[in-house]
Amino acid sequence: MNFIKIFSDKASVFLVIRLWGEHIKPYRWHVVGGLLCMACAALTTALLAKMLQPLFDDVFVARNEGMLLQVACIVLGVFVLKGISSFGESVSMIYVGQKIIGDIQKRLFDHFIAADLAYFHARSSGELVSRFTNDVNLMRHAVTTALTGMGKDTLSIIFLIGLMFYQDWLLASLAFFVFPIAIVPIVKIGQKMRKVSLNTQEEMGIFTILLHQVFQGMRVVKSYAMEYVEQKRAHQIINNLSRLNIKAGRVRAASHPIMETLGGIAIVIVILYGGTQVISGNRTPGTFISFITALLLAYEPMKRLANLNANLQEGLAAAIRIFAAIDLKPLIVSIPHAPVLTIHKGEIVLDHVNFTYPNGKNALKDISLSISAGQRVALVGPSGSGKSTLLNLIPRFYDVKSGSITIDGFDIRKVSLNSLRSQIALVSQEVILFDDTVKANIAYGRGGRIASEEDIIHAAKSSAAHDFIMQLPEQYDTVVGEQGVRLSGGQRQRLSIARAMLKNAPVLLLDEATSSLDTESERQVQAALNRLMEGRTTVVVAHRLSTVMDADMIYVIEEGEVSENGTHKELLENNKTYARLVDLQFVTDTMSMAS
Repeated sequence: MNFIKIFSDKASVFLVIRLWGEHIKPYRWHVVGGLLCMACAALTTALLAKMLQPLFDDVFVARNEGMLLQVACIVLGVFVLKGISSFGESVSMIYVGQKIIGDIQKRLFDHFIAADLAYFHARSSGELVSRFTNDVNLMRHAVTTALTGMGKDTLSIIFLIGLMFYQDWLLASLAFFVFPIAIVPIVKIGQKMRKVSLNTQEEMGIFTILLHQVFQGMRVVKSYAMEYVEQKRAHQIINNLSRLNIKAGRVRAASHPIMETLGGIAIVIVILYGGTQVISGNRTPGTFISFITALLLAYEPMKRLANLNANLQEGLAAAIRIFAAIDLKPLIVSIPHAPVLTIHKGEIVLDHVNFTYPNGKNALKDISLSISAGQRVALVGPSGSGKSTLLNLIPRFYDVKSGSITIDGFDIRKVSLNSLRSQIALVSQEVILFDDTVKANIAYGRGGRIASEEDIIHAAKSSAAHDFIMQLPEQYDTVVGEQGVRLSGGQRQRLSIARAMLKNAPVLLLDEATSSLDTESERQVQAALNRLMEGRTTVVVAHRLSTVMDADMIYVIEEGEVSENGTHKELLENNKTYARLVDLQFVTDTMSMAS
């Protein structure tokens, strides 16, 4: 009766079919094995109820001592068989449940790792982590609960009811006529359960986001004495979660009074009618005891089945969120049979490029520029003018709305995406280091290929990182902590440059790589960058104009357009935007030095 709502709702039917086809079907033989064990366990439950009849009638009432040992041995055998069957069922369901978790988590991770950069910019990491933990576990619980419910509990009820009808069809009919009444309220409970579960999962995602942000930004929290504010935020979300979980528990528990009342009515009917039959001699005490035992044994699986719909609705709510994430396909992909790009020169041409963000903001307007092989080109301009956006188009983090970008004459949209990015190195202001060793973070530049220790050390020396690495507690085997928290800003940046050195790509993109460093760190990092830029086509986005004075060509970007271009000297002579930016920065730097 708990499946009526599920199979009358087309969306739910589709989800159940999809779950079976994509994640349960590969383990169907383990499911079949588990169901067979469940059938055996269910059969033994009915046998135990049946054995009460000869125990009472043939042993106790007839005072047949010879049958006592025989019945006892049979009962022991039934219990042993029931234990073995229950073990097989549990092992099978645990295996299937854990495999489903692993498969969904791997599928989610593969999906996220292939998603567009815009996907991550639109979502917090806490929200994505919530899919891997809370949602997947709810799905696992729903699947294993459903399999157990449809298997063990349903079969137990079938065998027990079969025994009861075999013994007295009229008494069994009287006992079970009340249970169809429970269908409507239990379906409504399931509807409420899915709604509450969706709200709970959304709130859990918000809580995960908060935890991630606060723990990662603890330095800012403490520096601004915002502990109390963050406590209030956390307490509010925790209170919301508690309220939703209490509501979910209340909704789930609503089936208990229904089943208890109906069960009580059924048992009272059996006692009154069956007791009358025993007293009048129309039925033996053993038959009556066996019947009422079967009814009581059927009562517990009936209650579990009454709760099954609520558990399934929780799982289906989680499945909606997971499949919504999986079904969102990346837009930036390689075209079928895309050729592999091999950069020989490194000439980059942007031809009438326009770009608009998904929110509708027009970021770049008719940009055309040419970067010769081995040339150093700088993009400068006010904040928000589109410099970093333009840089992100070259490795296809985003795709142009119109126009084209070519490298050595090849349109980057018509070549293999992996081959394009494997030949472009990026060093940005935002340094990403993994919670791993120094060696592993530098070796990341090889893109999965093995890097020798000599290559890693050479890259570190070229990036002016070797000396400080040797002073670390375990040198190259020192774990840097999450986001490189155990290193200074300059040290983190030099490790990212070492990573780019090891990649040895013909095209180099520098996105404000020195803007957040102090003067001494900037000097060391800039020296390392100069070595990195040798022999490579380099595009630099710079805030500190002193770092791009030697560029072969400087493009000034204003409001998504190229307003002027030339060398440092030529742009100063033009006395336009670039000259004003230089003057403004000179005044700012002078004031900073004076203070």
